[in-house]
This record gives sequence, structure tokens and C-alpha cells, in this order.
Amino acid sequence: MNIQVAHAEPALLQDALADAALAVNAELDRLLPRTHAPYGRVQDAMRYAITVGGKRMRPFLILEGAALFGAPRERALRAAAAIEMVHTYSLVHDDLPCMDDDDLRRGQPTTHKRFDEATAVLAGDALLTLAFEVLANPATHPDAEVRCSLSARLARASGAEGMVGGQMMDIVAPEHAFGAEDVALLQRMKTGALFEFACEAGPILGQADAADYERLRAYAHDLGLAFQIADDLIDATSTAEKAGKAVGKDADAGKATLVSLMGVDGARREALRIAERAAAVLQPYGPAAEAMRRLPAFLVERDA
Repeated sequence: MNIQVAHAEPALLQDALADAALAVNAELDRLLPRTHAPYGRVQDAMRYAITVGGKRMRPFLILEGAALFGAPRERALRAAAAIEMVHTYSLVHDDLPCMDDDDLRRGQPTTHKRFDEATAVLAGDALLTLAFEVLANPATHPDAEVRCSLSARLARASGAEGMVGGQMMDIVAPEHAFGAEDVALLQRMKTGALFEFACEAGPILGQADAADYERLRAYAHDLGLAFQIADDLIDATSTAEKAGKAVGKDADAGKATLVSLMGVDGARREALRIAERAAAVLQPYGPAAEAMRRLPAFLVERDA
């Protein structure tokens, strides 16, 4: 079956993303600590890092998936906040001078520029650990097995076999002649692993069937690849003003990407092909999954 990829920014998807962002931002504000104690600086840095912007796509996927499988929204919001904490921690650490050495993130000074390097490290650490505190709380789900499953999956997705391992590959990439398979593995770990958790969290919260897990994993796999190719296209073709961060860094560092291996047009065609495949996986869920079906093409076509 040939599923037509949705183009531009359909109102349905825009509204769903905006609603999710508002709800998750409110939940983050509620969950993030506040204090005037001497250690309050790190909490200020946590709040700064997580509130300077972002589309909240990973939380959106959790909320949409939870709704698809009948999980209460208040539980899904806690899991959505947790993944945004982990994602933000990774950005704070990635921006440090010892990693990507970036001054801008989402158009604002990075956390280590706004505060200092030590505070940024601690803020990232605190966001990561708070995420698991949130998931472990019975308010996330009354069934301890569900809470353990969420925690274990997020730990694997964000650790050495997932996001952290992918970042390690990214760091050593200039020293290696990575081919297309290596680049795909890097992207699947660095970016795709968190997307996979975001797509699995809904079925976990809703205690769905095994077939649903498999469909959502397949969707997440392709969504993560499409997102990363789009990110590489932005790095290769956009401006810092549009992107809200430094661009051209992959080429300057000599890193292989699908853009460098396939060219801009070839990489864009590949990303759209993958986006179409991701959308097709969700066809069995009908209109209830329409926003999720539109997301892959939206990510490919963004310029920031």
C-alpha cells in the first residue's frame, strides 16, 4: 500500500504538538525543584536548560501513544516529562567544550555559557537522575512492574547501548571512514534510541499487546532515522539564525553523514522514503494515529 506522505505543517499536527508542549511544560514546571538554598544555582540551571525552547517531540510521542492504548493522560505526562529531562540533560552535556563546544542552543546561550561548565555538568546530572525518580514514583503507574519496565527501557535507551554509545561513535567518527551502515548505527543509537523509548512508553503505560509494541518499535526506528537525516540536512544547508544553533559542524569536523555520502538531494529522498515507511506502519490504528503518521514527514521538511 502506498501511503501519501503529508507535507507542510498540517493544522492537526501543529495543534497536537502545541497542546502537548503546553501540557508537558506545565508538568515540568510542577516537577522541577525550586529552592533558595545555597545549592539553588543548579536548580536554576536545570530550569533554564529545559525551558529555553524545544518542540517536545519525544513527549508528544508518549502522549499520543498513551492515548492510543488507553493510558490515563496524567500518567503519560509524567513519563513525557521524564524523557524531556533525559533529552535536555544530553543536550546540556553535548554542548560542553569537551564535547561539541556550542555557544547556542535553541537560539539562546547554552547552559554552560549562561552559568558555567561545572554548573552545567551538575544540572545535566540532576535532570538525568530526576527523570528516574519521576518514573519510579507510584503516581506514574500503580503497577510496579510497569514502572520498572519504563525505567529499564529508558535506562537502556539513554545508556552505553543507546544514546551515550551513539555520542561516543559521533566523537570518534572523524578518526574512522564510516560507511552508510556505520552512520545508520550511529544515528539509531544517538537519536533513535530515545525515540524508540518515546514510542514504547505508550504501549507500556497502556499494557498493550506484543503486536502493538512491534509496530511502535518499527515506527520509532524509521522516525529516528528520518529525524537524524533531517538534522544533518539542516547542518549542511541551513543558517545559524534559522537553526538556532551552529551549523556546518559535521563537515568542518570531517564526520560522515548520509548527506555527505548521498548528497543533499539523495539524503532528502532517502529521508522522505523512510518517513513514508514510518507512516505506513501506523495505518492499522486509523484516524487515532493521524498526528503520529504526519510527524515523520514534518520532521524531514523542517528547516530548524
